[in-house]
Amino acid sequence: MKTILVTGSNGQLGLSLKEIATNHPQFKFIFTNKDSLDISNSLNVVAFFEKNNIDYCINCAAYTNVDKAETQQEVAHKINVIGVKNIAKSCNHHNTTLIHISTDFVFDGNKKTPYTEEDTPNPQSVYGKTKLLGEKEVEKNCKKHYIIRTSWLYSQHGSNFMKTMLQLAKTKKEIRVVEDQIGTPTYALDLANAILHIINSTKNEFGVYHYSNQGEASWYDFAKAIFKEKKLKIKTEPIKTSQYPTLVKRPKNSVLNKNKIKENFSISIFAWQDSLKQVVKNQHS
Repeated sequence: MKTILVTGSNGQLGLSLKEIATNHPQFKFIFTNKDSLDISNSLNVVAFFEKNNIDYCINCAAYTNVDKAETQQEVAHKINVIGVKNIAKSCNHHNTTLIHISTDFVFDGNKKTPYTEEDTPNPQSVYGKTKLLGEKEVEKNCKKHYIIRTSWLYSQHGSNFMKTMLQLAKTKKEIRVVEDQIGTPTYALDLANAILHIINSTKNEFGVYHYSNQGEASWYDFAKAIFKEKKLKIKTEPIKTSQYPTLVKRPKNSVLNKNKIKENFSISIFAWQDSLKQVVKNQHS
């Protein structure tokens, strides 16, 4: 039986993997969070890998607060770079395959067409820069690796755009949402299934991959679709990025090209609208 370590298992993707773990009795899962495995402490990581015989490590641990990262640069670097380096080195030493989760924020968002794995990263934020440095640590320190970049992750778990919109809808009659940033909402459970599909395939097509749901939308489109699925009558007004200033400049275009992952692993990917229907159906609040 293959053993899969999932780090950062309290996040959206980690919780989604937990949700579907029972569907995969062929694997033994070890779920850790920062209390049970602090990836930024190299001695902890080394000891953990010595004690457990791990075949695959899905690294979901990350510092993901994009705006806070600007002022908490050391913390972001510790988790997104040092932590990843520690994991990558131990994976390599124990012949463990590492599946590391990265982000569309490694790009500047200025491209007019979907980003491929061959496009040159140009991160514009501390978060994006630390995630790119983390990718480099994986490439440098671990032979058997997959780097999966994703975007606009949401689910029933944790904090995300969908849950924020539904919270706002409880108290507001009108919501203003940015319409000039384009990307693809990605259901965390779809990504979790894709990762386990890759592990199940036992192929060794290592490298960088892009994964998000199919299609594209603005945040405004996404918000409207959420309210429509929930049958909520909320007045939604489109605004420009300039009308909603944030500490970090968000990429204008976050759409990822998924051809490589689809071809190499015969993965079929749902349209974002179809996945949203599923989530809303299972959303209790």
